[in-house]
Amino acid sequence: MIITCLDLEGVLVPEIWIAFADTVGIPELRRTTRDEPDYDKLMKYRIGILKEHGLGLKEIQDTIKKIDPLPGAKKFLDELRSCCQTIILSDTFSQFAAPLMEKLGQPTIFCNELIVSDSGEITGYKMRCDKSKLTTVKALQSIGFETIASGDSFNDLGMIEASKAGFLFRSTEKIIKDYPQYPAFTEYSELLDAIRKYL
Repeated sequence: MIITCLDLEGVLVPEIWIAFADTVGIPELRRTTRDEPDYDKLMKYRIGILKEHGLGLKEIQDTIKKIDPLPGAKKFLDELRSCCQTIILSDTFSQFAAPLMEKLGQPTIFCNELIVSDSGEITGYKMRCDKSKLTTVKALQSIGFETIASGDSFNDLGMIEASKAGFLFRSTEKIIKDYPQYPAFTEYSELLDAIRKYL
């Protein structure tokens, strides 16, 4: 019994924070988990910038409404789900993910929660669990599943390493160079073919 675990941003949809940074003209918000391995540090940095500029959840959600899945992502996901169970494991937040899941055909996603004040200010966040992607993969394995994992960022490496098979997808040159043991793909057809070999 195999479950494929996929990252969301950079793999199936554009990076939300980059899209928002470009919309509001704040280049500092373009920093993502591809650049910063410490997620807590990254989120505190983001929340500080939002506070400084008086931006909250509504402004980010307005940007997300205009984001579409990456070209070919829904077709890839539909094909993958037709041949194996699939879960999206993301460090994004339920308040961000909902409209994107609708556009992807409502796949299962495990993600986190933002803490938002009555005024709409993002004051913090609550992780589902520590090292959420790796912890989830290990939990799935503990109840009898084998996992295949794919992602593009530092925070995906744990689940990739712990899985029966792991792949990088549209990752950075640095990550690809530093982790040559993981096959790296840029096309959905290549990733789908690689996953099918293990089913």
